[in-house]
Amino acid sequence: MTPQITREFEGKTVEEAIEKALQELKLPLERLKIEVLSEEEKGLFGMSGAKLAKVRITVMKVKEKA
Repeated sequence: MTPQITREFEGKTVEEAIEKALQELKLPLERLKIEVLSEEEKGLFGMSGAKLAKVRITVMKVKEKA
């Protein structure tokens, strides 16, 4: 497989960012290469959402059989 498209997604957690990618791209997880750029950070007093998690998703193109 060779890379085709690369995009970045954010969410409150890494899992949420990946879920957003799956919903938007409408592709199975097996077709995606996932790179975690940054994990979420808690805010003051442990409140979530101070810094969003960020992932880079690369859609892998399936080689056509000859």
